[in-house]
Amino acid sequence: MNAADRRGGELLVLGDSLAFHGPQGPHPADEPRLWPNVAAAELGGTAQLVAGLGWTARDAWWALTGDPRVWAALPLVRAVVLGVGSMDTLPSPLPTALREGIRYLRPDGLRRRVRAGYRRLQPSLTRAMGGKPVALPPRLTVRYLDECRRAIRALRPELPIIAMVPSVHRADSYARIHTGHAPAEAEIRAWGGRVGIPLLDLPSLVTDHLDSGQGNRDGLHWGWTAHHAVGLALAELVIATGEPIRTAIRPTHHGIEAMAWRQNSRRPG
Repeated sequence: MNAADRRGGELLVLGDSLAFHGPQGPHPADEPRLWPNVAAAELGGTAQLVAGLGWTARDAWWALTGDPRVWAALPLVRAVVLGVGSMDTLPSPLPTALREGIRYLRPDGLRRRVRAGYRRLQPSLTRAMGGKPVALPPRLTVRYLDECRRAIRALRPELPIIAMVPSVHRADSYARIHTGHAPAEAEIRAWGGRVGIPLLDLPSLVTDHLDSGQGNRDGLHWGWTAHHAVGLALAELVIATGEPIRTAIRPTHHGIEAMAWRQNSRRPG
């Protein structure tokens, strides 16, 4: 990368746990080896990471419309990275609402027993159900990604937006079954082509890494070499999208109100 391409600026990354887990587990958002920070450093800037464990495209939409940190960042960033979609493809034998509701069970002992029991049964349930259903169906993944795109375009029409082809996994906790990946990849690629959103091809960057045992022992998250490769590839893709024209205004109260209204009254099913 030449000096002319290192023009700084901040990347806003809406991500899942792949954005902040390394080979041994989770890290603070400012860990320089994480792929958002690798990409930002390569561009001569910084990354603002808004992410969560197990986040799907739906969670990215909720963050975009409900997190004031995102609203503050949008007028200033060089690009937005929709680094979600991978967790959407994972088998979810228990419906998402019930699975995510385990954390609210009381007393604490009951919650721990239910969580441990589900984790113990998840591989066999995944095999029995053939990897279905998934955490978020592909049609909803694409719908939420497009909601994000439309909201960002309404506030900053010129701002580059980059999405991702879902990652693969080799996780024993999911019985190494990933039947949801191919349908989701097809839907996301078709959507990206329709609306002109460039896609970072995660499988091409991390499959060999996971197959060779270089990733996290959970078979889902990556080691540092994969983070580095993903970060460099993302930086190149940001450069290829071009520099945004700095004509944006700060999101107004009414603009944020409109996004929140869309979230509450037109929320996809």
